Amino acid sequence: MSGHSKWSTIKRKKGAADAKRGRMFSRMNKEIMLAARNGGSDPSSNIRLRNAIAAAKEINMPKDTIQRALKKGAGELDDGSIIEEVNYEGYGPAGVAVMVETITDNRNRTTADVRHAFAKHGGNLGETGCVGWMFSRKGLISFLKAGLDQAKLEEVAIESGADDIKEDQETVDITCSPEDFDTLKQAFEKAGFKWELAEISNIPQSTAKVEGRQAEAMLRLMEVLEDLDDVQHVWANFDISEEDMKALE
Repeated sequence: MSGHSKWSTIKRKKGAADAKRGRMFSRMNKEIMLAARNGGSDPSSNIRLRNAIAAAKEINMPKDTIQRALKKGAGELDDGSIIEEVNYEGYGPAGVAVMVETITDNRNRTTADVRHAFAKHGGNLGETGCVGWMFSRKGLISFLKAGLDQAKLEEVAIESGADDIKEDQETVDITCSPEDFDTLKQAFEKAGFKWELAEISNIPQSTAKVEGRQAEAMLRLMEVLEDLDDVQHVWANFDISEEDMKALE
């Protein structure tokens, strides 16, 4: 979990979320479309769609934009575009395992872009399945420790279906099965807790230590991959020391 939670912390400190609001809207637009296409347009019976709409509202995506994406995914508005979900696996510097989730209307373009990003920043694109076995699909909800009533948070988590609770110097990361994700989020909301990150994630079962120039290259690879238009999520199993983190910031 170190790689993902630390990467989220780095992005927050850079202010990347605010700087790339349009990019986030585009990402959620595609996610809503695909979720509606694959699972139907009713959020009450489509967990993926329900989570996508909730995430879109959290970044203040306009209601009419959400509805338009939903209708396009459900086939009510046909603009001629065909999108598909394509996942990639590969290795970053020091053999770090990397998983990339994309939604694209041009698989060849996306594959070329992802391969180029890996090659340029000390990694290489691998075959399907080469690192996927190192990750588990989980709900992840992460909280900043500053001002957090951690005892109360852990009590709510345990009572509401959490599988595990881990912490580092800045965050508390709580994981659960994807099926319990909604229930856990609602429990935290009811208890008055505000999370830093909440998503269905790929959690690494083990981590790979990177430092110095390799750590810098790894973070750059993550940034470049996430900046690609078709990329939805990037997960990796890197672990970087607090000392290296401070130096890189």
